[in-house]
Amino acid sequence: MKYSISGSFILVFLAGITAFGQSTGGREKTAHKKPVDEPAAAPAGIVVPSWLPPAAPYQPSVTQLTDVTDTKLDVRFDYQHQYLLGTAVLTLHAHFYPQATAVLDAKGFTVKSVQLVGGGKADKTLTYKYDGRQLAINLDRPYPREQSYQVRITYVAKPNELPAGGSEAITAAKGLYFINPLGKEPNKPRQIWTQGETESSSCWFPTIDHPNQRMTQEITMTVEDQFKTLSNGLLVASRKNTDGSRTDTWRQSLPAAPYLTMMAVGDFAVVSDTWHGKAVDYYVEPKYKSTAKAVFGRTPEMLDFYSKKLGVEFPWEKYSQIAVRDYVSGAMENTTATVHGASIQATRRELLDNNYETSESVIAHELFHHWFGDYVTCESWSNLPLNESFADYSQFLWAEYKYGADAAALVQQQELGYYLEEAESKREPLIRYHYQNREDMFDRHSYQKGGRVLHMLRKYVGDDAFFTALNYYLTKNKYSAVEISKLRTAFEQTTGEDLMWFFDQWFLQRGHPELKISHSYVNGQVLLHVQQVQDTLFQPVFRLPVTVTVWQKEKSTDHRITITKADQTFSFLAADKPTMVKFDSEGQLLAQLEEERTQDELIFQFYHARNYLQKYEVLDLLQNKTADFAVSSLLRNALTDNFYAIRRTALDHLRGYRGPNANAVHAEVQRLASSDPSSAVRAQALITLAAFPNESYITTYQSALRDSSYLVEAAAIDALAKAPSTSARTQIAQLENTPNSTLLVAIANYYSQRGSMEQYAWFLRRLPDLTEADLYTYLQAFGTFMVQMPVIERDKGVKALETIARTHTQYVVRLGAYRGLLALVPSQPELKTMLLDIKSKETDERLKAFYNLM
Repeated sequence: MKYSISGSFILVFLAGITAFGQSTGGREKTAHKKPVDEPAAAPAGIVVPSWLPPAAPYQPSVTQLTDVTDTKLDVRFDYQHQYLLGTAVLTLHAHFYPQATAVLDAKGFTVKSVQLVGGGKADKTLTYKYDGRQLAINLDRPYPREQSYQVRITYVAKPNELPAGGSEAITAAKGLYFINPLGKEPNKPRQIWTQGETESSSCWFPTIDHPNQRMTQEITMTVEDQFKTLSNGLLVASRKNTDGSRTDTWRQSLPAAPYLTMMAVGDFAVVSDTWHGKAVDYYVEPKYKSTAKAVFGRTPEMLDFYSKKLGVEFPWEKYSQIAVRDYVSGAMENTTATVHGASIQATRRELLDNNYETSESVIAHELFHHWFGDYVTCESWSNLPLNESFADYSQFLWAEYKYGADAAALVQQQELGYYLEEAESKREPLIRYHYQNREDMFDRHSYQKGGRVLHMLRKYVGDDAFFTALNYYLTKNKYSAVEISKLRTAFEQTTGEDLMWFFDQWFLQRGHPELKISHSYVNGQVLLHVQQVQDTLFQPVFRLPVTVTVWQKEKSTDHRITITKADQTFSFLAADKPTMVKFDSEGQLLAQLEEERTQDELIFQFYHARNYLQKYEVLDLLQNKTADFAVSSLLRNALTDNFYAIRRTALDHLRGYRGPNANAVHAEVQRLASSDPSSAVRAQALITLAAFPNESYITTYQSALRDSSYLVEAAAIDALAKAPSTSARTQIAQLENTPNSTLLVAIANYYSQRGSMEQYAWFLRRLPDLTEADLYTYLQAFGTFMVQMPVIERDKGVKALETIARTHTQYVVRLGAYRGLLALVPSQPELKTMLLDIKSKETDERLKAFYNLM
C-alpha cells in the first residue's frame, strides 16, 4: 500500500488535530512477541511529552481456528443497486484443533444459502448464524485438521450499505466500489474495482479476513462484453454469452493473503509488455494508451533489478497494473495486479513534469511489495512495517540504481522529513502491539521511519550481508506470515552477530535520537563532543554506529565510532587544526542533528561535499546570510550545480535577495526561468523572481505561459497574480479550457484574486474536471472568488459547495468545500447555520475533529 504524500498538506494538518513511555524493551532473545509498547505511567511531577500516545488496548495476532486454503468465486453485478451477486466455494480445514463450526467474515451481506459440498455425494444444506459481519456455519460434524471440506455460500454483497470507515491512508473501507454505475456522470467512465486492505475483502466475498491466512483462488466474473476485466493470477477462460455479456475466469495458483485479492471491470486499454516470459500489462483509460509505456515502461527493468538484488526471482504468475477512478488510496499491491489511482496516468505533455518522486517511486513501491508483503506477509497489523518499511525503502534502492547517489539522497531527505514532521505529534514503536484501530498503523512510522531504519541496518552490516540476509528471510519464510523476530533471526544467522540491540531500539521502542555535536582541537587531537538530548524517560539512549570525517585542508580521514551514552567525547589524532569535522558524513542516521560549525567550515563543506545532503545542509543553514559575499558566491555556484534539486534549493533561498551583485543574481535567476532543463527548476525560478522587491518580470512570466511544462505555466500564473497586467489576463483566459488539473488550480487561484463575475460560470463548469487532490484547493479558491461577488449572485456556487461538503466520497474534498463555504461567512453570516448542520451530520471522525476546532 502506498498512501499519497502529494496530499501531505491535509495529512499533516489532520495529524496535528490530536496529539498522539518508556517501553518494556523486549530485551529477551525470543522468537515470541511481547507487548512492548504499552506506555508507562509517568512518575508524579514528570511532564509527559505531547507526542506520547495514550494507553491503547493490546492487539494480538488473530487466533487461527480454521484456515481457508482456496476460494472460488462466481460473481455478477447489479449496477442499479450497486450489489454483487455471488457464489463462493471455500476450501477450509481446522488449523489444529477439530472444528464443528466455521466462522467467516462477511460484512453487510444478504446470505441466500449455505451448503456443504458433497464431493460426489449430494450437497448438504447447513444451518448458520449471521450478525451482518460474521457468518458462523454449523458443520455436519467436527473436522480434524487433516481433513479439508468445502462450503458453498450464495449471497448478495451490498457495499454501499456499509459504514464508510477509512483512515488517512485508506480513505474508505467498503471493499467494493461502483464508479459512475448508471453512466450519469459524463466525464467519468463506468468502473468497478475492489480494495481489500486492511480487512475489506470480506465486504464482497466471505473469507477469514486476516493477514495470517493464505489461499489460492479462482474468480469468475460475468460482465458486459465491451468491458475488460482484471484479477489476480492468469486469465484461464473467457466465454461470450447469448445475452451480450461475457464471463471471464482468473486463477491464481500460488497462495496469498485474502486482503490481496482484487478484481476490476471497465473500459480499459491494455498495453502489453513482458519479462522472462511472463505477461506484464498496463491497464489505462483508452485516451492514455499511447503514453502507458512512458508511465509504466520501466517495470520490466525493476523486475530484473529487484530479482537480482534479492536473489529471489519475481515469483508470481504475471504482473499487471491498472489505473482506476476515485481510488481510495495511493496504490495497492494486490498480488499480480496492482491498482493505482487515476492520477498516475499522464499525457505526453504532463510527462514532462514527471520525475522519480512522482509516479515511478509508487510503481517501485508496489512492485517490491510482491516480495515484502505478498510473498512474505506480516502476520498481524502490529507487524505492518515488515510490509511497508521495505516497500518504502525500495524507492531509495531504485533511485540509487537508476538515477544515482544524489537522487537516492533526495529520497532519504524527503522521507526522513515526512517522519520527523509526524514525530512532532506522535512517537510510536515501529512494531506496536497496542493501538486503537488497525488503520492507525498506516502512518509515517510504518513507512518512512521504517525505510530509514532499514537504511541504517544496511549501512551497519554492509551491502553483502544486508541483501544476503534479505534472501534468507524471503526463502525461509516464503508464502507464510511472519513477525519481526523472523527478520532479526535472518540478519543474525547471516552476520553471526547478536542484533537484538538494533531491533530493540529501532523496531520495539519509540522515538529517535536528538543530537548536539561540537568539536575542538587540543594538543594534536580533535575532540568530538556528542550529546543525546532527547527525553530519555520516554525514549532510549541510542546506540549509534556512525562515520565522522575529519578534513585537513584537502585531505579527508573517516573515523567509525559507536555512540552508546547520553554524553560522550571521542578523540582523533590530527597533526593540524582541521579545516572541517563532519558528523554522520554518510547521511545515514535517523536523527535530528544540531552540529556546531563555523561559516568557513560550512562553505568548505559545500565545495568539498561528498553528496547531495551535505550541499543541501549548507544551503539550508546559510540561507539567512545571503548578504555575505562568500555566501552569495556559494549560492550563485549552486545555481549551476549538476543536480536539479540543488539548483531548485538555491533558487528558493534567493527569494527577496538583496546581497552583492544583485543585478547579476537576478539576471541569472531570470535565465534559469526560461532555459533550465528541469521544469521544477524553471518553476522555482519564476517563484523567486516574483519575490524580488520592486522588480517587474512580466515579460518573463508571460513568456512562461507558453512553456511546454504545465508546472511552469502554473508558476507563471501565480507570479502574474502578484504583478497583474491586462495582456497577461488575456493570455490566462486562453488557458481556461486546459485539460490539466494542476493548471486549473493555478487559474482558479489567479481568479480568486484578480477575477470578476465573468469567471463565475467557468468555476462551475470546470468543477467536474479536477482530480480529487486538486479539488481541495480549487474549492477554497472558488469560495474566496465568490467573496467579491454580490451575495444575491452566489446561489449556484454556494449550493455546489454545500453538495460537495455533504456528499463527496472523499473526505479531503468535503473539507475543501467546507473551507470554501467558510470563506463566505464574514459577508454571508447566514451560512453559519448551514456549516453547523454539515458539521452535525458528518460521520467521518477525522473531519469532525477538524470542524470542532473551527
